[in-house]
Amino acid sequence: MVLVLVIGDMHIPYRKAGLPTKFKKLLVPGKIQHILCTGNLCLRETYDYLKNIANDVHVVRGDFDMNTNYPDQKVVTVGQFKIGLMHGHQVVPWGNHDAIAMIRRQLDVDVMICGNTHKLEAYEKDGKFYINPGSVTGAYSALERETSPSFILMDIQSTTLVTYVYSLVNDEMEVKKIEFKKPTATEE
Repeated sequence: MVLVLVIGDMHIPYRKAGLPTKFKKLLVPGKIQHILCTGNLCLRETYDYLKNIANDVHVVRGDFDMNTNYPDQKVVTVGQFKIGLMHGHQVVPWGNHDAIAMIRRQLDVDVMICGNTHKLEAYEKDGKFYINPGSVTGAYSALERETSPSFILMDIQSTTLVTYVYSLVNDEMEVKKIEFKKPTATEE
């Protein structure tokens, strides 16, 4: 069992002061092995907070990040899964599933993670898996004034990806489980 936290669009301190308390209680050091962040951390302190949760932290640059050293895109391998990571402000139109699928094909990955819209999504399409973790702080976006705080925790077990989708709706925690099985070479 390998736990991967998928998180992004924090906008701390510009749009939100910090993570919701209910999320902070779940995201503790020593439980999560990897963090994949879609960017918009904004400050170094937010990166340091993530680094305290897990040693292996991968961040791509969002359009509000001060750190210009973060790459625009990144491919990370965790277990048997190749995972593509990008913020998403480069996708036109923002959040367009076909445009994101094209980038996934270019990166040649099994899982594509793309943020920016602050809209939580996790879905399978054409034998591949797509994730938008939304905004972990519930920060507003150019597209949405009201967003629910959300993040995703992936449990990678061999060729199976069990995704736990966490969101706060009216200050109540909701958790949904989605399972994705990587197709074998003969199934593709």
